[in-house]
Amino acid sequence: MSSDQENLKRQSAAKALDIILPKLYEDSIIGIGTGSTVDLFIEMLAEKNPVFKAAVSSSERSSKLLEQKGIEVSLLNDVGGPDIYVDGADEYDDKKQLIKGGGGALTREKIIAYSAREFICIVDESKKVNRLGAFPLAIEVLEYARSFVAREIVKLGGKPTYRTGFVTDQGNQILDVLNLDYAVPYELEIRLNRIPGVVENGIFAQKTATKVVVATQNGVEVID
Repeated sequence: MSSDQENLKRQSAAKALDIILPKLYEDSIIGIGTGSTVDLFIEMLAEKNPVFKAAVSSSERSSKLLEQKGIEVSLLNDVGGPDIYVDGADEYDDKKQLIKGGGGALTREKIIAYSAREFICIVDESKKVNRLGAFPLAIEVLEYARSFVAREIVKLGGKPTYRTGFVTDQGNQILDVLNLDYAVPYELEIRLNRIPGVVENGIFAQKTATKVVVATQNGVEVID
């Protein structure tokens, strides 16, 4: 990662923190995503040390970092939905539709996004696209069904690649897929999830971000 890109990620994370701090109170639950920008957000959150109840994390990786920073981590089953969820994205468009899951945590990320009252997506300007699909779409699949799912994806025009050696926190596997038709991302998201053996895919079109915080060379933009 270049120093310029890391600086943009820091700006985006800092702006998201500025947005959520006035909304936190002693019973607040914060949803925390996964990725390099989120790692920066966690560090900033720990430095500010605001009062809130606990965090709910989308991955074991983020949970470990939160705990290292002294932030309590709760299971989603043990708390209500998060008041605010902060996470990054691999791509976003002007409708706040996203592709997520490059880090392999897409299933928990989508569950937390659906359960949260507000979803703040933190990105830098390199993630902006006119149309989703340039970044490989992560699809979590059952190991038993991997080859079948791959063949079904090929029928849809996709080009799946097995992410060798990677296992999700749920014990499943990932197919990274290019060449899908994103003319209507909402419909593609539903269609992929109907394939038997698919656990979840990384299209966030049915549930878009509430806000997208974009760090650019000219400052930070908040898309509502």
